[in-house]
Amino acid sequence: MASSPLAGAIEFFQSFGLFDILLPFLLVFTIVFAILEKTMILGAEDKKPKKNLDSMVSFVIALLVIASNKVVTAMTKALPNIILLVIVSISFLLMIGVFATTDEFDLKKKHKTFYYIFTVGMFVGVIIIFMASISSQSVYCTSGQECSWLEISYNYVMNHWGGSAVSSIVLLAVIIGAILYVTGFKTNKKEEK
Repeated sequence: MASSPLAGAIEFFQSFGLFDILLPFLLVFTIVFAILEKTMILGAEDKKPKKNLDSMVSFVIALLVIASNKVVTAMTKALPNIILLVIVSISFLLMIGVFATTDEFDLKKKHKTFYYIFTVGMFVGVIIIFMASISSQSVYCTSGQECSWLEISYNYVMNHWGGSAVSSIVLLAVIIGAILYVTGFKTNKKEEK
């Protein structure tokens, strides 16, 4: 039994399918429609996108997405965590903004290193959130049932730490890091001259 009328309304909407069907449908429809309108992939008339085609394709894609239970489950698991990550990042920027005294606060111009660390951290966070929200069956699941892709990846790395796949990934990361360091160092020297 609901403790308040608002909690009862949320439970009603949940049983009605608002969170499992309607909201994911609207989200996918809006994002796909916006992308199609912006890119004008389906053509244009008088330099304006064809809204009827864009809306029909967006509608079909959104229906196909909600027809797949796994996609909707992954979305409903991942999006709250991504919103939490956005709130943490906004809180971080607010804390930095408190100490910024001149002009408008611009993290990218004034603190490039922090900007890139922050951007890479957010990107990695989003990838980890989606890997934790998508689940499937694997021999690397400890419970024997479905587990998240993050757990599968972690168990694979722990079981094959000395294997050729992991050592190849580490070697590739070191090579890419060295290339980025060397090329970044040269461009900075040219800019100084």
